[in-house]
Amino acid sequence: MGELTAARFICKFHLTGEREGARSLTTEELLTELTAIGHPLRLRIIAELANGRVHVSELARRLGMSRPLLYMHLDRLEKAGLVAGNLELSGDGRAMKYFELAPFELCVTAGTIVDALRRDQESERAGTKSGDQPQPDMEDTEEDGR
Repeated sequence: MGELTAARFICKFHLTGEREGARSLTTEELLTELTAIGHPLRLRIIAELANGRVHVSELARRLGMSRPLLYMHLDRLEKAGLVAGNLELSGDGRAMKYFELAPFELCVTAGTIVDALRRDQESERAGTKSGDQPQPDMEDTEEDGR
């Protein structure tokens, strides 16, 4: 496994420290991101994509998992905004799906959680709900591909 920094992207996971420049999240957004990284296979996907853009079949080979299982995990990462998929045409006209890391920094402190809950309360008082969409499962019951 390579370093967790790619030429164009720097992705950091901070569990403590200052929140300088961190964007403010709702609890739904925070839970979506935490759930996305909360599985060992998804962490392996992020680590592999840190080396650069990869065709989905090659990524499946490198990780030793089926493409359907890989797509399930990539979908969760993509919905959280941590990876981006692009469909391209090859020289012979075949559709080729490539994935790469999206630039992200996930900084979680007690303040992050308090701020997310405060934003939700403010939205509720203003009459707009940040939780109009279904909440992500915190208990990840997916198969681990073994």
